[in-house]
Amino acid sequence: MSTRIEPPNIASLNVRAFFTTKNSAEHDENIKEVLARQFDISQDHIYLPIQKHTSDIHVLESGRGPVIADAVITDVRNIFVGILVADCVPVLLYDGRKRVIGAVHAGWRGTAKQILRSTIDLMCHRFHCSPADILVAIGPSIRGCSYEVGEEVKSDVQRATGKGDYYSEMNGTYYVDLSSANKIQALSMGIIPQNIWQSEDCTFCNPQKYYSYRRSGGDTGRQGGFIGMW
Repeated sequence: MSTRIEPPNIASLNVRAFFTTKNSAEHDENIKEVLARQFDISQDHIYLPIQKHTSDIHVLESGRGPVIADAVITDVRNIFVGILVADCVPVLLYDGRKRVIGAVHAGWRGTAKQILRSTIDLMCHRFHCSPADILVAIGPSIRGCSYEVGEEVKSDVQRATGKGDYYSEMNGTYYVDLSSANKIQALSMGIIPQNIWQSEDCTFCNPQKYYSYRRSGGDTGRQGGFIGMW
């Protein structure tokens, strides 16, 4: 079984982008240690924010101190930025023209707060990126087949995202596909459809490959999404 999933749209000699699985990250406590060993780099070259389901975006510059944020963008080279998930949507961003990367954690709260839209917008304003140049990779997450939610969650995500086939109702129960909702939000920011790669995997449906917060009842490890430039 593969230990990493590399989105084909961001494949480059100068960029490494990947989503981890159970085999490459046993627990969120040691994922930096595992990746540092695999890539033969210092753990100081792997940056993870303190995730709190916020809409906060951290612009990583020279400092490496912990910051509460659920997205990170940077033009710094020789460092991985990443986020950790266990059902939420991991999104990686890359602008090859301006040489800017980003990692976004989008659970239902982040999706309802439009964190991906805000991250793309900040890339454009802070680093003068163009949406037409930004590549987007949406990693494995719990999909609409398994993500049962209440009306409040469905309504919050729907208000943020607009129309689309990312939610459904069956016998009074709502199901939301956060991955597709984030894809719609990315498209609404001017991202070109062919520049988006979207994993088909559902973390809930593949317990042998992924951690799932909902399947485990809350006690589980994490997989992540990471991207770095060299």
